This record gives sequence, C-alpha cells and structure tokens, in this order.
Amino acid sequence: METRIGVVGIVVENRSETAPKVNDILGMYADIIVGRMGIPYRAKNVAVIALIVDGSTDAIGALTGKLGALPGVKVKSALTGRRA
Repeated sequence: METRIGVVGIVVENRSETAPKVNDILGMYADIIVGRMGIPYRAKNVAVIALIVDGSTDAIGALTGKLGALPGVKVKSALTGRRA
C-alpha cells in the first residue's frame, strides 16, 4: 500500500461546541496520526491543531473530509509525493 506523509492544519472556531466532534473524528483516524499539536486560543474561542499524518491518500482524504464537513472547522493539508 502506498502511503503519504504530510501535515494537516485545522482551525476550529467556537471550540467549546465543536472540539468534542473534532476529537471523535481524530480518534477514528488515530492509526494514521503520527503526531498532534493543539493550541487553544481561549481569548478568541478558537483552537489550532497541527497533525503529522502517514497514510493512504484515501484515509487522509476521509479524515480531512469529515473534519471539513463540521461547521466552523477549516482544514488544509500538504502531502509528500508517492511513497511505498
């Protein structure tokens, strides 16, 4: 199976409502998450999360798609080229 390594940036607005849903999705994809850094910006009620991922483009796409479908969640990713 070909895998890609990359970074996924997530901005969560209104974190008090959305954060539990984001964490549930991240838990579902824990097998492709190599590392995670989350910074809550309490004064603005926003959280910024950076993920390092290693997985198939299908798995990474499913993760980012589910996150991006949540209201108030913005997601961007950057992946390496093909990797065996």
